[in-house]
Amino acid sequence: MSRALHLAEELISRPSVTPDDQDCQRILAQRLEPLGFACESIASGPENFRVTNLWARRPGKASASPAGKTLVFAGHTDVVPTGPLEQWSSNPFTPSHRDGRLYGRGAADMKTSIAAFVVAAEEFLHAHPQPALSIALLITSDEEGPSVDGTVVVCEQLRARGERLDYCIVGEPTSVERLGDMIKNGRRGSMSGKLTVKGVQGHIAYPQLAKNPIHLAMPALAELAGIAWDAGNAFFPPTTWQMSNIHAGTGAGNVIPGTLVVDFNFRYSTESTAEGLQQRVAQVLQRHGLDHEIQWVVGGLPFLTTPGELVGAVQDAIRSETGVATVLSTTGGTSDGRFISRICPQVIEFGPINATIHKIDEHVAVADIDPLKNIYRRVLENLDALLPP
Repeated sequence: MSRALHLAEELISRPSVTPDDQDCQRILAQRLEPLGFACESIASGPENFRVTNLWARRPGKASASPAGKTLVFAGHTDVVPTGPLEQWSSNPFTPSHRDGRLYGRGAADMKTSIAAFVVAAEEFLHAHPQPALSIALLITSDEEGPSVDGTVVVCEQLRARGERLDYCIVGEPTSVERLGDMIKNGRRGSMSGKLTVKGVQGHIAYPQLAKNPIHLAMPALAELAGIAWDAGNAFFPPTTWQMSNIHAGTGAGNVIPGTLVVDFNFRYSTESTAEGLQQRVAQVLQRHGLDHEIQWVVGGLPFLTTPGELVGAVQDAIRSETGVATVLSTTGGTSDGRFISRICPQVIEFGPINATIHKIDEHVAVADIDPLKNIYRRVLENLDALLPP
């Protein structure tokens, strides 16, 4: 059996729903330590939601030199809940094979990628026992959850230590129809707001004695919905603003409400900043004379890795292994790349086909597992070849 497939099955068999790692990271450390990796477990969060993180690093020959570089493989061992078990064709935590596919929760998102990381490192180090390139793995059990005690905590500690990271591959499932047809070289930022518009409650038959916040807010909301926030750029679509929830009223049909609450979200490109968008929203609301409050939550800053050493190494590895020409994309939601990009200048995401992630009967094609591992190994070879021996 393929060693990457075997390890993927071992990880899938662990019911590691966020934040319970179920010893997945211990299994990884046991594979990495004999290769010379120094493995550190970093726990964070309250006792009732304890998150575990694995930071494993193997220095290369050039690590003490200014020319030294480090490649990080990043991922998460936690998975989303299974949903109704009776709807699965087989137990989601018992790896199963049907029609050339490996089924199980986390098969695509993203235990197969993690298994491929580890076996790729094993094969690379067997062939190159003293590489110039330093190799690291950053694995968390809090990516599918709140993401406050996972990768972001490790990155903060690495920054405080002054550890240098140069390249990072996040093993998110990015392929669409064929393995390698898409990699993510960035992600949009995400920022949410909760707007409360204040009025004066009153009887609906006496509107002159009340102030209806729904009526007051509608012109401003219409203006916000029509704004072209930016034009995007070569890598990002234009920034969007969308309302997700509107609530007002007491439930009675004869009462003018006293407040209106609107939830909205920005998905924004590198052409805009969180601060700039907040200021523009404030200007619209002030111009309409609204008595209001806004609570802002920045879920993630945008990041972008333009074509260069890492993108080139990954594209070359995919082409050599599969013959597929890779498309660069920044579509989709957020990932832990948003945290890693704060301390690492080149971050991309690449992994298996994403068609079944978070779904009932999640799966990957067995025929894609070893090619995925080989691509990761080829990236190691490509980046190591860039360094002086």
